[in-house]
Amino acid sequence: MLKSFKVLSLTDAAADRIKAIIADAEKPIAGLRVGVKNGGCAGMSYTMEYAEGRNPGEDMVEDRGVTVFVDPKALLFLLGTEMDFKTTKLSSQFVFNNPNQTSSCGCGESVAITPANPEALRASA
Repeated sequence: MLKSFKVLSLTDAAADRIKAIIADAEKPIAGLRVGVKNGGCAGMSYTMEYAEGRNPGEDMVEDRGVTVFVDPKALLFLLGTEMDFKTTKLSSQFVFNNPNQTSSCGCGESVAITPANPEALRASA
């Protein structure tokens, strides 16, 4: 039997922050949409935006009382990622603990990500 893999999981801190974002939104939103885009000195950046609903082909993650939609183009890049929210003296930000991330730039704005290999995942199940 093939074990299923969770695309994305949330920490309590990330879920609490997403709940606050949804509560403060100017119009009703269903959750957040997460993806990746090309750019930055390391090659890719994580993206987040309000989501009014699920787009065709998107994975929907419901975890800790919130909904996150995963852009289908980002699926293999985000497979197994834990989304956290960290606050320090100088900043507050979402942090992606991604097993597919191979490096990041010095400023922390972009990352290098190798897509997950679905065949390797099936073999390890």
